Amino acid sequence: MEKVIKIRGGKTLSGEVSVSGAKNATVALIPAAILASGPVTIVGVPQIADVQNLTKILNLLHVEVHQVAKDHLIIDPGQMKDVELVDEAVTKLRASYYFMGALLGKYGHVKMKMPGGCDLGPRPIDLHLKGFEALGAKVTYERGCYVIKADELVGTNIFLDFASVGATINIMMASVYAKGRTTIENAAKEPEIIDVATLLNNMGAKVRGAGTDVITIDGVNTMYGCIHEIIPDRIEAGTFLIMAAACGKNVTIKNVIPPHLEALTSKLREMGVPLKIEIDKIIVKESHSLKTTDITTRIYPGFPTDLQQPLTVLLTQADGDSHVEETIYKERFKHCEELNGMGANIEVGPGEAVIHGPTPLFGAKVTATDLRCGAAMLVAGLIADGITEIHDIYHIERGYSEIDQKLLALGAEIWREEVE
Repeated sequence: MEKVIKIRGGKTLSGEVSVSGAKNATVALIPAAILASGPVTIVGVPQIADVQNLTKILNLLHVEVHQVAKDHLIIDPGQMKDVELVDEAVTKLRASYYFMGALLGKYGHVKMKMPGGCDLGPRPIDLHLKGFEALGAKVTYERGCYVIKADELVGTNIFLDFASVGATINIMMASVYAKGRTTIENAAKEPEIIDVATLLNNMGAKVRGAGTDVITIDGVNTMYGCIHEIIPDRIEAGTFLIMAAACGKNVTIKNVIPPHLEALTSKLREMGVPLKIEIDKIIVKESHSLKTTDITTRIYPGFPTDLQQPLTVLLTQADGDSHVEETIYKERFKHCEELNGMGANIEVGPGEAVIHGPTPLFGAKVTATDLRCGAAMLVAGLIADGITEIHDIYHIERGYSEIDQKLLALGAEIWREEVE
């Protein structure tokens, strides 16, 4: 038996929804917490499968984890041990690679399996490993495991060939105890990087420049426990904005940081979606007709690749042809085949797609081939005629906290079933 999500489309969404803590920050903040010598309390932790798998990895390291409230996590590395991370939990998510930087920074040694995650085409971690080597580590690959060792980590200048979020954060974590100053040039600028740097500084690190393309880290000798609140999830917020634009009427999305969403909100306005943007919330009025637009995914502050798939669904309802160019993950178009099976008319080429609209969508059995494809299927199910049955929902559970309960509260008809 398999658990699926079913949606009966055609319902109008209305009301309020509150966005959870940022998934892409959380999965780095949890590994970063082990760099402290005392307990770290993280507030705003989303209820997602990735957190459960990261907690399993912490347990393997003999780190005590306490959930004192629904979204409060206390991580105490006081009895932590440097053990080999060869458990299956490592392969459940790509972000497990953040333990590389954290363990290397703390112990000068780490051995772990190849990280897992969504299949979005080639996603090498060369930049992470080059950064570790620049700091003085030796990297080998033995029987499916990375082994990274350093007698001493020494600060240096590191230029990233690509402004990678993962490499930027991993090098930051590996550098906090390094001797001297580390400079990361062409660093990624995403808000989640600022959030991780804020945690590290609250713990006693000396990180400067997060949010710019040059980050400096001056090594320290000790880091302490602290309390940290996670920023809101801009991708979850964006997904709800797209859902509200597709079938909403007076939907208020709370706990957002509007500047983090400007690449999306500007496109929604271009499509004719009426938005009212306030300090920490966005109100979506009813959309009567949608215009076409073209998007090209870019590193932050450009249009986020994680919102390309959900927005593609909305573009199927726009009057005319829209063009999507994917520059981050060229193969991130598996959702288009699922949408075409629901009645969409999308042509996919290398790294791009043309959406011919408007096309009515009808309910069908679809598969969440990855996390954001799962989000796209939720959007499609909300506007489709009939019942949409989404399979492989574990992908959705990795990144969207209590998504069905939140949609139910907005008026969607959504439920879970077990099927053969």
